Amino acid sequence: MSDWPHDPDGEEGSEGRRKYGQAIIAKKIDEDEDFPLDRDEFVEEHADEPIRIDYETVVSVEDVFEAVDQATFEDFPDFHKTVGQAMRDEGYWPYELEHA
Repeated sequence: MSDWPHDPDGEEGSEGRRKYGQAIIAKKIDEDEDFPLDRDEFVEEHADEPIRIDYETVVSVEDVFEAVDQATFEDFPDFHKTVGQAMRDEGYWPYELEHA
């Protein structure tokens, strides 16, 4: 395991492995106060914080945001949709939906 600034499975991380991926990122945002949100400022503030992807994979916020091209997010749904797509594109989404 990498040397994280706090335990990825502790209360500051993935809450004892109860939260994964985008749920952990979402907890870092105050929907009422943080928008519009600047990607670079967000990454600078949280870059080395751990994001548990699945039971055996932990990456940094910076790793996740390497695939996010959008510079500014107007609101939480915009942020959630864009970051979620980037996570899927990079293989950081452990469950894939099958489309009929």
